[in-house]
Amino acid sequence: MKITALLVIKCTTPGGSSADPKVLANASDVSHFGFFQRASAKEFILFVARTIASRTPLGQRQSVEQDEYVVYCYNRNGLCGLVFADKHYPMRSAFSVVNKVLDEYQQKFGNTWQSAQIDNNEAWPYLTEALTKFQDPTEADKLLKIQRDLDETKVILVLFLLHLKKEHSCKFSYIRAIKLLLKVTNFHFMAAQMELCGCKLIHPFS
Repeated sequence: MKITALLVIKCTTPGGSSADPKVLANASDVSHFGFFQRASAKEFILFVARTIASRTPLGQRQSVEQDEYVVYCYNRNGLCGLVFADKHYPMRSAFSVVNKVLDEYQQKFGNTWQSAQIDNNEAWPYLTEALTKFQDPTEADKLLKIQRDLDETKVILVLFLLHLKKEHSCKFSYIRAIKLLLKVTNFHFMAAQMELCGCKLIHPFS
């Protein structure tokens, strides 16, 4: 799974009238391309980003397949966030990245984007950091991260149960291990619900 580019684009005015898309922030990783292909790859990303942003209605989200990429776009009242990712990157995580990027952009720059008349070629450090951080989709999607932790915990406990069975451990220990597996499963289910609501659950087994 890989994210190749993150962009913020002014695609329409807040009132909804069309505008020539202006790139407000852009971060990309084209290191997997050949050296002489990288400039062309960046130009291609910008062209596709402008095209998709201009065709995404106000308040709408869409995902578009383009060659080996899936481009995820959200038009938030004229301010568009875009993610270029491969086809293995989860859709929910991708749109979560878009929301986080737009939230951060508006928090830092406010409504200054509305008056942008030219592309901004200055690097935005947050976007560069986000491009690295969100290569792991669980960093963007809390539920996905909890599910991964749960899967890993279940694998460990199942292996432990198999070990007990192989070693012919006493029936009491085997039953206790099964009960522990059920407790951990229930804990992670509750943790998922509470974390999504902004709460924190203290782990009873730590």
